[in-house]
Amino acid sequence: MRWLAKTFVGIFVAIGILAVGGYFAANYLITQFTKLPERPTFPNDDPNYRKSQVKASAKPNPSNSPTSDKNKSEPSNPESKSEKPLPPGAFEGKVIQPIGLVLRQSASLDGAPVGGISFNEKVVVLESSPDGNWQKVRLLNSDREGWVKGGNIDKVQ
Repeated sequence: MRWLAKTFVGIFVAIGILAVGGYFAANYLITQFTKLPERPTFPNDDPNYRKSQVKASAKPNPSNSPTSDKNKSEPSNPESKSEKPLPPGAFEGKVIQPIGLVLRQSASLDGAPVGGISFNEKVVVLESSPDGNWQKVRLLNSDREGWVKGGNIDKVQ
């Protein structure tokens, strides 16, 4: 009779160990699979770009500084910053894809990548492909143009 009690206790202890181990293993796997991937980097990325933008926005710009006169003379319209004229129907937008977008030479997945666009970065949408799956964009801080997958840019009001 004693061996029967030991057998049941052993089975319950083994089930308990397996249940606790399974819980921790499942918890570990779930946390590993739900992590966001690292932001993609491209050969032409400037590693100091994000840092310089944060520093520039944190510094107050007094009204008597020479840089404030430059800012006053520059037009605030983003379309006038670029050298090339914009086609009718072009608009300013921002990237809503959390991992950013790949900028391509042509409107297809076979198009060679020419760079990337970060999340919340502003661009000018120049045109859309006839099927609406691709959009041709121009970066505001440069004259670089390329195609991105459609539906990942929201119009800025």
